[in-house]
Amino acid sequence: MKIVIINPNSSKEMTQSIARVAEKFVNGRYQVEALATEGAPEFIDYPEDTIAAAPGMIQIVKEYEHTSDAFIVACHCDPNVQVLRQITDKPVIGIGEASMRLAAMLGARFSVIATDQHSVTHKLDLIHEYGLDHYCASVRVKGNASNEEEAYVEASKKALEKDLAEVIVLGCAGLCELSDNLTRRLNVPVLDGIVCGLMIAEGMVNAGYKTSKIRLYAKR
Repeated sequence: MKIVIINPNSSKEMTQSIARVAEKFVNGRYQVEALATEGAPEFIDYPEDTIAAAPGMIQIVKEYEHTSDAFIVACHCDPNVQVLRQITDKPVIGIGEASMRLAAMLGARFSVIATDQHSVTHKLDLIHEYGLDHYCASVRVKGNASNEEEAYVEASKKALEKDLAEVIVLGCAGLCELSDNLTRRLNVPVLDGIVCGLMIAEGMVNAGYKTSKIRLYAKR
């Protein structure tokens, strides 16, 4: 089995972080490769960024379609997921959807911790699109602590205590290496979308599931 993780932005540093987390989780069970998107912005934050990333993401799927069993889109906004599902029958998993659907199975309510205020509205829209409003306690922005881990601990504690969340979802692929420490410190599940995406993709491949092509995702 081979799973390709597409980082929709062009950040090599973030792609390396994603690769480290993925390889640790996979632990040699199958091959996993993380790729940055050529020509994309360094961060996906605005609709314009999503559009700019699309050509490079499409190119990756076309290049790896015959050698990969599934694709993961490693951005919590799930950019261009539907487009990629149209051009391949291999499973395409967005880490936003993967992490939030799994969070809804691990507690009564989850909170998403976002990197900045700007992304909050988009995450709320995505939660509504996936029909997860009932399970969402809140979307909060990281705290003001200068240390990155402390900033996310601060926001997560507010979500757990004030919003009554029971599960924390990290709202950016670049936070993937924080989840283990935050889980230990907060004593609740803290979900990283990379691991969640791999869990779902691996299961789909093992079950032989592929994307339906009879209507929405039919090839032209």
